[in-house]
Amino acid sequence: MLNATYEPLSVVPSRRAACLVLADKADVVEDDGTVLHSQSLTVPNPLVIRLRYVVKVPYHRRTALSRRAVFARDDHVCQYCGNLADSIDHIMPRSRGGQHEWENVAAACRPCNLRKRDRTPVEAGMDLARPAHAPKELAWVTISVARVPEAWKPYLARAS
Repeated sequence: MLNATYEPLSVVPSRRAACLVLADKADVVEDDGTVLHSQSLTVPNPLVIRLRYVVKVPYHRRTALSRRAVFARDDHVCQYCGNLADSIDHIMPRSRGGQHEWENVAAACRPCNLRKRDRTPVEAGMDLARPAHAPKELAWVTISVARVPEAWKPYLARAS
């Protein structure tokens, strides 16, 4: 769902999007080629809708820190050896004062996680492939769905 200014606001189910269109609160910007039928009405099935009025967003949404989000940010690759990651690791261990925040969490494979244990990467003789960082502002969109439809990409690129 886009704001009237074409800024991405949220991801809503197609049923909710159709209800907003039927209530004249939104317009269909992109559809999937199929239609929704009722006894007296036919509406295109919306993929992207734009609200007819501007919604003031009081804050910039930040992507929630989760395993799924860390794997998406790091492309499911271990940040120590480059193999397939299956766990997450706190770069500065939490037992030593490390925080549970984006800059201190990285995807890791089980052998690297066991090798590092409760030490820093320097103490374990390991290097990070790239520094951990918070994802971009609109990353919440790509993490909230399993696959981003092609029709969404122009609107996400416009906002970033």
